[in-house]
Amino acid sequence: MVEKTDSKKTVQRQAMPEQKPEIRRRNFEEVPMGYTMEQAMAEASRCLQCKKPGCVEGCPVNVDIPGFINYVTKGDMTGAIRNLWGKNSLPAVCGRVCPQEIQCEGNCILGKKGDPVAIGNLERFTADYERLHGTGELPPKEKPTGKKVAVVGSGPSGLTVAGDLVRKGHEVTVLEAFHKPGGVLVYGIPEFRLPKEIVFSEVAFLERLGAKVACNQVVGRTVSLDELFAEGYDAVYLGVGAGLPKFMNIPGENLIGILSANEYLTRANLMKAYQYPKVDTPIPHGKNVVVLGAGNVAMDSARTAMRLGADSVRIVYRRSREEMPARKAEIHHAGEEGIEFCLLTAPTKFVGDDKGRLTGMECLKMELGEPDASGRRRPIPIKGSEFMMDCDLVIVAVGAGANPLLTQTTPDLNLNKWGYIMADPETGKTSKKGVWAGGDIVTGSATVILAMGAGRKAADSIHKYLTWGW
Repeated sequence: MVEKTDSKKTVQRQAMPEQKPEIRRRNFEEVPMGYTMEQAMAEASRCLQCKKPGCVEGCPVNVDIPGFINYVTKGDMTGAIRNLWGKNSLPAVCGRVCPQEIQCEGNCILGKKGDPVAIGNLERFTADYERLHGTGELPPKEKPTGKKVAVVGSGPSGLTVAGDLVRKGHEVTVLEAFHKPGGVLVYGIPEFRLPKEIVFSEVAFLERLGAKVACNQVVGRTVSLDELFAEGYDAVYLGVGAGLPKFMNIPGENLIGILSANEYLTRANLMKAYQYPKVDTPIPHGKNVVVLGAGNVAMDSARTAMRLGADSVRIVYRRSREEMPARKAEIHHAGEEGIEFCLLTAPTKFVGDDKGRLTGMECLKMELGEPDASGRRRPIPIKGSEFMMDCDLVIVAVGAGANPLLTQTTPDLNLNKWGYIMADPETGKTSKKGVWAGGDIVTGSATVILAMGAGRKAADSIHKYLTWGW
């Protein structure tokens, strides 16, 4: 046990061991290697156990952060994971991909004058310890209510709803369109950042709790929402994400060698193209790769291209480094791995050879003006600054839209002008009775933890509906 004394103030934030950049840039193994028990207990001892913890306020699912960390301090990992499960059904995922620096850790009082407590690393350690060394004992559940809920989509939002409702005693079936559960966690996030075995382990935990998972179920095509109600479901939650690729609509975009990040990452991750030829999923390989965009998806695409053997990988972004929306850790890791950042640069057209294959991209230099609606400074083209950039593969990672497969078959589901489902931000209720929605299909592309936060609110609302009515 680590004593709670003033000496903890001198304990340095425990750096998590990582693969060296020159090694990891050519493999798909996870980059951070995890804490030892000693490192975890030392890091946990730094927590001040604030009476009004800002870290909890910064967490979209309101994890009892001081509570679970206190258990880690004592080396009581069973207590720690049970505390985490009280608010978070996916702690191994959140510990790896949440933007802690702007949420829980961003509100840590220690961060005012130094390094905040490594909350994400401790959450990851706790979940990994349970998976590798835990008792396997499940958290308690309420008595069966006899109510049935269909959760459409097995991404972070849907899995959160499933975990919350099955523990409240409801019968939950998760319907997933792909052949594997996990949603964006498996098709969008690379192995080196979130190993698929971690996702499948979290899903297996929910199945052990009692949730059912049915794959290859394209709701909106194989079955409609009205048919789900006819089959006996009392409520439906829509967590189908925002998986419709966006392009830039500039000349030459149909050349061979230009594809969406959605397709590129789905092939690499869910369909295991990085293991080719062991796995027979093809994926385009480039020697001079350009990724358009600077969010987490862009970083994932660029780092994947490097691991697939590219000689050079460049991130092309029309704003400066300060405005890049990706997590700082992902930007840092990309830079360490040799990814080049071409900032204040925007593509204007693609050029190709006589066989229709991409050979280069014309770009324009930019400068920043006043902030736009996003709060970031607006990029302004610099006249006469055109230049050519050689490339044989371009991955477009400039966002995604709402896939209309489900919404087109549900006319009484109100949508906004962008095609996203309109839902109450506090409850997730939609215009259709008995139907809730949350995550990216409501907000547009956002983070895993924000989708989980929406799922938590919707689960509470669904439980009230099943108990007392609409």
